[in-house]
Amino acid sequence: MNSYIGIFDSGMGGLSVLNRVVERHGDLPCIYLADTARIPFGNKSPSEIRSIAKELVDWLKYKEGSIVLVACNTTNSLAFDIVESLSGVEVIDLIRSVESMIINESRIGVLATPATAASKAYSCQIKSVKPQAFVLEQGCPDLVPLIEAGKLNTEEIKLAVKEYLKPLLKAGVESIVLGCSHYPLLVPLLRQLLPINVRLIDPAIGLAERLDNFLGPPKVSQGSPISIANTRICVTSSPSAFAKRVQNVMGNCPEVELVSLKSNSYFF
Repeated sequence: MNSYIGIFDSGMGGLSVLNRVVERHGDLPCIYLADTARIPFGNKSPSEIRSIAKELVDWLKYKEGSIVLVACNTTNSLAFDIVESLSGVEVIDLIRSVESMIINESRIGVLATPATAASKAYSCQIKSVKPQAFVLEQGCPDLVPLIEAGKLNTEEIKLAVKEYLKPLLKAGVESIVLGCSHYPLLVPLLRQLLPINVRLIDPAIGLAERLDNFLGPPKVSQGSPISIANTRICVTSSPSAFAKRVQNVMGNCPEVELVSLKSNSYFF
């Protein structure tokens, strides 16, 4: 590796990916780019998402990093070809990381943004390794805005999650893929609402394991404190508000920088 790992998402969801990476590989040099000015991505059209993906990759590409992690499932599902073709470095994504985590289940649910669910990207990926699997993807338009607003422990989000789970439970799914990087923040709530036998699958775990091919085996012992002191966090709006959210999720937060994706002001 040369310098750093680039990670991008629409907002704070990608922190769940960053968390999985540093808990396995330590406090690596990273740049975390959150396009907070245009969140949520999951309710946008495919053409909008592809246009945003190009700007995100162009921004990261200018920094000449070594690896790009696609921490946004919506971009992953609708614009991975753009990310891969423009990055010029190795790209590791969430959707292709899930296949190593599908074990014995034959009935699999996916919670995702509306755009990701409509793309059927997870269904295609899962069926590529388990052709006979039943896969049901559920779009959840309300969850990202509620999570970004800090409403993780409210009755509002609990009622929304209950509604989104109904079709999956009716279908008798045995596992549920967290098909949006924001959704691992809902694991405590999901465990309250789901039968104990339904397994939750976080693709970020598989992504962190795939990094072993580039970074070597795990360098952090289980239970070690998580630090992101070597992560540079950049957002396209509201840096102070985002810093508070990072602090709440990660327990610590480097300075959050405001950048533009559409002007030379980000060429630092």
